Parts: sequence; C-alpha cells; structure tokens
Amino acid sequence: MKSLLKKISTLHVLVIGDVMLDHYIWGDTGRISPEAPVPVVDVQRDSYSAGGAANVALNLASLGAKATIAGFFGRDDAGKRLTGILTQRGIATISTPGTGSTIVKTRVLLRRQQLCRIDRESPVHDYAIETDQIEPSFEKIVRQVDAVIFSDYAKGLLTDELVAKVTGLAREHKKLIAIDPKPRRKLKFFQPDLITPNRKEALQLAGLEAEPHQPFPAAEVCARIYEQYQPKHLVITLSEDGMLLSHQGKAGRIIPTMAREVFDVSGAGDTSIAALTLALAAGALLEESAQFANAAAGVVVGKLGTATVTPRELLDYVSTEE
Repeated sequence: MKSLLKKISTLHVLVIGDVMLDHYIWGDTGRISPEAPVPVVDVQRDSYSAGGAANVALNLASLGAKATIAGFFGRDDAGKRLTGILTQRGIATISTPGTGSTIVKTRVLLRRQQLCRIDRESPVHDYAIETDQIEPSFEKIVRQVDAVIFSDYAKGLLTDELVAKVTGLAREHKKLIAIDPKPRRKLKFFQPDLITPNRKEALQLAGLEAEPHQPFPAAEVCARIYEQYQPKHLVITLSEDGMLLSHQGKAGRIIPTMAREVFDVSGAGDTSIAALTLALAAGALLEESAQFANAAAGVVVGKLGTATVTPRELLDYVSTEE
C-alpha cells in the first residue's frame, strides 16, 4: 500500500465531466409546521463541497495525485465557490464554454438524516460544448497527464464528439482512459482501459432488465458489455456485495466490500473510479487496484456527505483489517 501510494503521488490525471456544487443545510426540528404536515427546520449551519466530476478530482488530489478538472463553471456565486474549493486543494480548473447556472445539489439534513434534496441546474443543452472551442486546451493537457477520466452525470457536457476527440488524443499519447458512465445518455465510447458502472448501470449497458429477487446475471452482463464496448478492464460496483472484476468479457472474482459501517454512499462511485484509475496508472494489476479502491470506498462511506480519503486514513483503515 505504501509503495503504491508513493507511485500515485507522482501521477497527474485529467477529469472531464459534469461538475456541481454540493450544498448541505444542517439543522434540527422540534415541531411540525402549522401550514403543512412537514417539519420546521431550524438551520444550524451550511457547508459546501465539490460534487459530481469535481468530487472525482477531489478524491484524486486527496490520495496524493495532481488533478485537473474540465467542466462547466457558471458565472455565478456557486461557480465561484466551487472553483474556490478546488483551487484551495491545488486542483487546476478548465472552464468549458456554455450558458446557464452552475449545477447545485442542496441536501437538508436533520440530526444527520437526510430530509430532502433540492437540485438547481440549467437545461442539458446549455452545458454541451463544441470540441473546436477547446481542442487546443485539451491537446496540451492530455500530453501532460498520465490518465483521463470521463465522469458522466448525464447533465450534457460530455458528447460523442468530445469523447471521441479526447479519446483519440489519449490513445495517441498512450494515456490510460477511464469512464464512469450514465447509460441513459448512450454515449459512444469504445475500448477504454476502464469502465466502472454500478449494478444498475451495468444492466443498462448490457441492455438487460433487472429481475426482482433474482441474482445479478454477472456472466451475461460482462459478456454483453465486452461485446459492445470492449473495455480492457470492467469493474462493476455492487454496493454491499463488493466489486465484480471482469477481463475480456468473462466474469471474474468478486472483491468483498471492506466497509465496516455505512453512513452515506453518495460519492462512493467517485472515490472508486479515482482510486482504480490511479492504481492502474501506477502499474498495479486489476485485482490489486480493486483492493485499493475497495478500501478507499470503505473509508468514504463511513463519512456523512460527499467525502474523500487521505493516504493516512487509508493506511490506518487497512492496518485495522490485518
């Protein structure tokens, strides 16, 4: 683990995707509103964090790597706040052209329990970009990095044209390519080094319907995804059931989850793809990379809210498992 973390500290990763600001309203309640049968929230504090693709970049930086994030940052208070959070962590930002407001997800929490979530975002087409507008910037940065992560949250920034162009540049310069997909967008990608869908997303990528109370059809899912996308590595996150590893369309080993307690799974997928990409880019084998990512996710789900993990936390966590 220490050796792998040392190699990771020398890496630089570019993340391209849908960035957002996570806003948390922390409060308490002791009464029901006379206007409607809902609790009255007495707000105690507000906190903010980077969400979506920006959280992938935060996880990369937290694990010791250098990160650059490309996404749409609106010219509003939320955009300034999000840029500030990333800059404070040493993450370089590339603001893509577009109109509209920064995506904000507000979660209201009462006594550490989520009451509701409020989303603010512009129409999907406002975030789409023409590759010729930013091609010089991407060509320069792809040369400098060790890996590229496409983080799709189905908000519209990633397009077939953009994915194809950046993938071509990454292959030309022999950079690792990782994709965290949202299958309902049906983006066209082919032969990435890594795909990291969750259970539901894997079924969608495979074109299968989830059967209630039936075991996950691992063999069929892996075969179908490989037939269509031909990833070098496929890692399907199965929540409490761990991670399913697949190579060349064959379902392989399931790495059991390392989570000891689960407070909040939001952002766990961001941690997983960040850790997997870093480990693979550092030269680790798939199983070793999955063990590393599994441990990182185990730390993160034990925290409340969108979170990251540091090398010290990871080393301490793993040492208690031995």
